[in-house]
Amino acid sequence: MCTSLTYSTKDHYFGRNLDLELSYGEAVTFTPRNFPFEFRKAASLPNHYALIGMAAVVDNYPLYFDATNEKGLSMAGLNFPENAYFFPEVDGKDNISPFEFIPWILGQCETVIEAKKLLSKINLVNVNFSEQLPLSPLHWMIADQSQSIVVESVKEGLKVYDNPVGVLTNNPPFDYQLFNLNNYRHISPTVSDNNFSQQVELTVYSRGMGGLGLPGDLSSASRFVKAAFTKLNSVSGDSEFESIGQFFHLLKSVEQQRGACEVEEGKFEFTIYSSCCNMDKGIYYYTTYENSQISAVNMHHEDLDGLELTTYLLVNSQQVNSIN
Repeated sequence: MCTSLTYSTKDHYFGRNLDLELSYGEAVTFTPRNFPFEFRKAASLPNHYALIGMAAVVDNYPLYFDATNEKGLSMAGLNFPENAYFFPEVDGKDNISPFEFIPWILGQCETVIEAKKLLSKINLVNVNFSEQLPLSPLHWMIADQSQSIVVESVKEGLKVYDNPVGVLTNNPPFDYQLFNLNNYRHISPTVSDNNFSQQVELTVYSRGMGGLGLPGDLSSASRFVKAAFTKLNSVSGDSEFESIGQFFHLLKSVEQQRGACEVEEGKFEFTIYSSCCNMDKGIYYYTTYENSQISAVNMHHEDLDGLELTTYLLVNSQQVNSIN
């Protein structure tokens, strides 16, 4: 499964954990303005905003897991099994396959408000990339520097939710996840008074007891609560390194370690990579399961008006700063 979130200090940040049991050969991928995006059921975009993010490039097409465009609008697709539903083609709609959804939105929109206008006309169609690469059941978080939304295509139709916490995980649907936070309204970073009974003297015997009841398991609903609480109570400096450092700590609060979540015999889900993009500066940072050192790729060090994709293979071997 996965977790995505936003974070703001002096600048604005967007990123995610990708939690799966296998890699798809993903790499940091830069798409310049003049790389032609072809769509199966819609007109092509020969010119568009430049994008940077994590993608598996297949047949020279970037299948983005998450990305940010040059204006800062950001988007991530997260697993949504047994709930996601994609439709037949509909006349009068923009019929977009889910694997095209991130380029379709980020290629044309600067803000969430603009994205909502496109979403009012979209139909997510059941068109696979290929026989070897069928569609994944996904839902998406879209965010700019001031707000975020969640998009879910389900049997009832396309649902678009405002996202006041700036967090997304997986199942169940987002409206339930948000309502479920009511069950944790007693959680606090500080220790409360003894509300149990005035007839019993109860002792604060440890720091952190205000968080008793905060879930720590790896289920989607628990990770949503944990990520939202940790993010909404986060305190950090506003320099770039303090901000991205804190962002990765937020993601680490819900990361998955290999061996803790068995999906089938001998196969375990784990956090393959964690990402953090500075939405204002277009710098994409990441770590991998094997390498906890932060690596960075700056979109503005590339040719924004180029024609070809640029990919940077992930640095997967552990990097250690030897002091002596």
